[in-house]
Amino acid sequence: MADTLTRRSPLHSHESRLAALPASASVTEEPFFAMVDLWVDPDGPGGAAAAGVLGVDALPTAPSTVVDGPDVSVIWLGPQEWLAVSATRDGEDLEAALRDAVGELGGAAVDVSAQRTSLRLRGAHARAVLAKGCSLDLHPRVFGPGSAAQTMLGHAGVVLMPTSDEGVDYRVIVRSSFARYLADWLIDAAEEFAG
Repeated sequence: MADTLTRRSPLHSHESRLAALPASASVTEEPFFAMVDLWVDPDGPGGAAAAGVLGVDALPTAPSTVVDGPDVSVIWLGPQEWLAVSATRDGEDLEAALRDAVGELGGAAVDVSAQRTSLRLRGAHARAVLAKGCSLDLHPRVFGPGSAAQTMLGHAGVVLMPTSDEGVDYRVIVRSSFARYLADWLIDAAEEFAG
């Protein structure tokens, strides 16, 4: 019998600890999202070609923003850099489609799906948990849907995206090598809201 590799998320060992968190500050991993780094001139033909592949009208050009398409979120990381994230598309296929679209136009795309994982922080105390280790103004009037910020949470670099108008639902994208640290930090930060 041949040995096979079992695909495991960076936080598979934390599942029971995360499941024990209170509903007012719950954390779940969203493993195996496709994530592709994209570099292209947004004002050139490559930007339009990439937007077409991603299913958005245009790539976001305002700092700290995200644009959602039918099956992908496109996060602004820099003047000519984005992170495309999808729960339903395959990372290799998305990379290939973007590379085909922008490669001849001076752009590039790299599948970084295995490099990061996504966490979802939800509940009435979600914003209070984040505020313990994040220096951003997290009030929904300032940081609401359509925003996405590269920031520090605890001592981990993350991409933080609010997904509700009430400050009760956030997606946190973290490098896989920091995922266990961040999960431990979130568990500790949410502990006061238990019981």
